[in-house]
Amino acid sequence: MAPPSFLSAPLRMLTFDGDGLPSLRGAPLVGLVTSVCSAGFLLFGYDQGIMSGVILSPSWLATMNHPSELTIGTITALYDVGAVFGAILSAFASERLGRKRTLLLGSLLVFVGGILMAASQGRREFMAARVVVGIGIGYVTSVTPVYQSEIGAHEQRGWQVCCQLTTMLLGLLGAYCVNYGFYFHDGEAQWRFPLGFQCVFALYILVVGPLLPDTPRWLMRWHGTERGVKVLARLRGTATEDGETKREAKEIMDAIALESKEEGTFGWGGLFKSNAVSADKRFYLAVGIQLMQQLSGINIVTYFSPTLYTTALGMSPQKALLLGCFTQLWYVLASFVTWYTIDRVGRRKLFISMALGMCVVLVGEAIAIASGTAKGAVAAVVCLFLFEACFTWGWMACVWIYPPEILPLGIRGKGSALAAAADFVGNWIVVEVTPVGIAKMGWRFFLVWAGFNLVNAGVVWLFYPETGGLMLEAVDHVFTEELDAEESHGTGLERLQWARVRVAARAVKAARGRKSGADDESSRGLLDGVDTDDEPQPAAILP
Repeated sequence: MAPPSFLSAPLRMLTFDGDGLPSLRGAPLVGLVTSVCSAGFLLFGYDQGIMSGVILSPSWLATMNHPSELTIGTITALYDVGAVFGAILSAFASERLGRKRTLLLGSLLVFVGGILMAASQGRREFMAARVVVGIGIGYVTSVTPVYQSEIGAHEQRGWQVCCQLTTMLLGLLGAYCVNYGFYFHDGEAQWRFPLGFQCVFALYILVVGPLLPDTPRWLMRWHGTERGVKVLARLRGTATEDGETKREAKEIMDAIALESKEEGTFGWGGLFKSNAVSADKRFYLAVGIQLMQQLSGINIVTYFSPTLYTTALGMSPQKALLLGCFTQLWYVLASFVTWYTIDRVGRRKLFISMALGMCVVLVGEAIAIASGTAKGAVAAVVCLFLFEACFTWGWMACVWIYPPEILPLGIRGKGSALAAAADFVGNWIVVEVTPVGIAKMGWRFFLVWAGFNLVNAGVVWLFYPETGGLMLEAVDHVFTEELDAEESHGTGLERLQWARVRVAARAVKAARGRKSGADDESSRGLLDGVDTDDEPQPAAILP
């Protein structure tokens, strides 16, 4: 017996259908997608920061049978081990189940794992629950940037991802504030409530997520053009026959067709296949940028700033937790700068300049701690604040948006998932060695990470092209040889896109050691004479 008509839409929603709730369309729909994606990163940020206070809790230490520094590092790092597996598993899920259902699956795992952590009665239970949460976070963080970048219009992509990462920092700030507030509580609530509170964010995703559609690109790839175009029109708030909607749909289908010419493009072999769109090189770039993010040393501050303040600077636990709250508040405020710069300055320049900035600041941190004076302690705190600013301006949102931008559609889900896995591998290494490194090396520990940042700047300068200002489908042409025919057609706005593609393509050729002639002059020449008076301004096409 068929259900009543008024129940059909809710039932389709509860089966996690790829189209979501049909009545949602336009800006409200995109805004709701952004809120769910932001909640995913808020969950990520909260989980990143909550253990920094939990490991200082006398009640938690007693429940865990007073673990050693090495064991604490292992317990903390198990989250990252789980996240690596979750990210790898999401590579399968995001392609077959879709972006939305993969996000829902990850949120469900976090919800269950959060309850188990908060209810743990011993070390083994806690460690197992932490792995479950990590697996869920691996799903969430791998698929969320792909989901957002494929849903949003190219002129909105940058700030939407910045919104997610700012929300992640709000999660970090919330974790530090909850830790500080509950530090003064006696008993097990001191750590059980902070760990269980993360379930609220996961529950929001589980309730709202089914209302949303999957991405037009995934639907066109797996369910045909018609269904994808309908969702695309809903996202843009237009009719399916609208000219702009039809043109965007054609660009997506052309990209699928271009990649499908190469056998194995959509399989795992496509990650390592040197084909017409250089899928293998782009995969290595995506993995590399996420790994370099962790080699910046950011999670020394994220996970262990209270430990730094107590061990390296001699503060009391209460003062360390309070200062940790202010550290994360500054982190949030600094992140708003990236909303403005990410599309105007570009990814590449921010990567290089801020890596050099972090290198200098970490050297200053080492010198300040080595001085052993009160003024040195103040300088060390200032350096930590500057380090977080440099990181959020160059290596936070830019890193998470770069893999979905650089990867071709055929391997975007798999490649982004494995890139996130590389991020968590780096995260695990940092978290595992930091407690011992701080205890054994002291101020010299910071010089190691200063060196990594210097190397990061050099690697980006040599090998990474700019993706800002390019539509996702246009990035394919950065890595192809024949562009002239495409550049000579279309509106002024379209020709400006192709001019930017040409500039980025020449950077790729230069990284390969090819001669590119008078690139700078010819690149400027491409932009000269592009008439955009009757089109949106150039900033409007930035991703």
